[in-house]
Amino acid sequence: MSARSKARKRAVDVLFEADTRGRDVLATLADRQAIGDPPLSAYTVAVVQGIAAHRDRIDAILAGYAEGWTIARMPGVDRAVLRLGVYELLWTEDVPPAVAIDEAVELVKTLSTDESPKFVNGVLARVLRDRDALLATGT
Repeated sequence: MSARSKARKRAVDVLFEADTRGRDVLATLADRQAIGDPPLSAYTVAVVQGIAAHRDRIDAILAGYAEGWTIARMPGVDRAVLRLGVYELLWTEDVPPAVAIDEAVELVKTLSTDESPKFVNGVLARVLRDRDALLATGT
């Protein structure tokens, strides 16, 4: 597993933990950094901070693109992975879109349900299809 893949997995862990406990994601991130086991890479920290900064927009996008699913109804792991995927698709310039989607799908293959890879791939593919329009509307 590459360093970036590990960083993404740890970001999902932080996002999922905060969501499950009903805590602020940045407070959860700070707790994980203080514990330092496992250590969080700079990429993990940057991604979690970026998702926190764009959370409302990310969730609005997911609400519009997750056909038949509300944000609250999604499995928690899927929600965390989708937030990561949308963030990487729209706000990270050094991650190719195909890599962002592939990494998200690989994460849910190992962490979530059998239906999750298809769901995550479909949502992120639709976001990618409309990426230019989403970026133009003030992401």
